[in-house]
Amino acid sequence: MESVPRSKRRATSQKSLGRRSELLGIAAEMFADRGYTQTTVRDIGDAAGILSGSLYHHFDSKEAMLDEILRDFMGSLHAAFAEIVAEGEGPRQVLEGLIRSSFATIHERPHAVALYQNESSLLAHLPDFSYVAQTSNDIAQIWLDVLEAGRKEGTFRQDLEPGVAYRFIRDSVWGSVRWYSPDGKLGHEKVAEQYLAMLFGGLLA
Repeated sequence: MESVPRSKRRATSQKSLGRRSELLGIAAEMFADRGYTQTTVRDIGDAAGILSGSLYHHFDSKEAMLDEILRDFMGSLHAAFAEIVAEGEGPRQVLEGLIRSSFATIHERPHAVALYQNESSLLAHLPDFSYVAQTSNDIAQIWLDVLEAGRKEGTFRQDLEPGVAYRFIRDSVWGSVRWYSPDGKLGHEKVAEQYLAMLFGGLLA
C-alpha cells in the first residue's frame, strides 16, 4: 500500500505539523458526525477558528484531508494487527490480541473508526481511495487466517465457518463505536474483557 498521502506536505515546522494534526482531528470528527459529503471546507474552517481559505495552506482539498485521515488510520491498523500476529503464541492468544487492539483503537481514534464505518459505501466509488478496500481485505485475511489456524489445531470449534465467525466478530466489535464512550464508566480494557468472556464462555451461567 502506498504510504505517501496525496496532500502536499507544505508544512515543515513543528508548529505547522501540530496545526495540521489539529485540523485533521477536527475534520475527522466532522466527517464522522455529519458525513463527508455534508461537511464543507468552510465548516472545518469555522470549527478551527480560521478562514476556509487558510486550510489550503495545509491541504490541497477536503478530499486530501479525507485521504490523509484514512491512509494513516488504515495503515496503522494493519501494522498493529500484523505485529500482534508476528508476536502471538497461538491462535487464541492472537485473536485476543486482535480484539483488545480493536477496542483500544475505538477508544483512541473513535472519529476515524466511525468515519470508516459510515463512509465505506462512498469510498468504494472513489478511484483514488481504492487502497481502503485493499487494506480492508488484507486486514480481513489476517483475522481469517487466525480463525482457520485455530480451527485446524482444535482450539476453535470445527463446525464454525471462519468467514461467518469473522463477520460476527468484526461487526460486533467495530459496531461498538456507535455506543462506546471514551469518557464512560467502562474503559476499553473492561469492554474487551466483557466481550472476550462472552465470545469464549457464552452467556449462559
